Amino acid sequence: MAFTLCEIDPELKEKLNTRRFRKGAAIIMKIDPQTQMVKLDEEHNDMTLEEVAEKLPERQPRFIAYSFKLNHGDGRISYPLCFIFLCPKACETNTGMTYIGSKESVVKEGQFTKVFELQEKEEMTDAWLKDKLLAK
Repeated sequence: MAFTLCEIDPELKEKLNTRRFRKGAAIIMKIDPQTQMVKLDEEHNDMTLEEVAEKLPERQPRFIAYSFKLNHGDGRISYPLCFIFLCPKACETNTGMTYIGSKESVVKEGQFTKVFELQEKEEMTDAWLKDKLLAK
């Protein structure tokens, strides 16, 4: 059984469950240390993953829901909704553990099937995500 450290803000739950994502749409989530609640940090539309990465702090973990335009080799186009957990090596241990303990509940709440983890935001690119999606 998963160990959850933080609750998910009801407004964020509603946003994750409405699933009205367009290509390049990103929901950046953070944990509020005072309330121990996963909350909306920022929301963006029509951005590349590189542009989303630029919005992220250097030493703080974040959860990201990102709708990616994926061109398949056979001409099909899909828009998978991906969950990315960014946990920089330079973050404080307690902060990282709080995010690690809360990740599964956010993935479950958002019903994400494409789940990825990174340690450095510089690695978070459209090419990286495309490779990950096509490898699955």
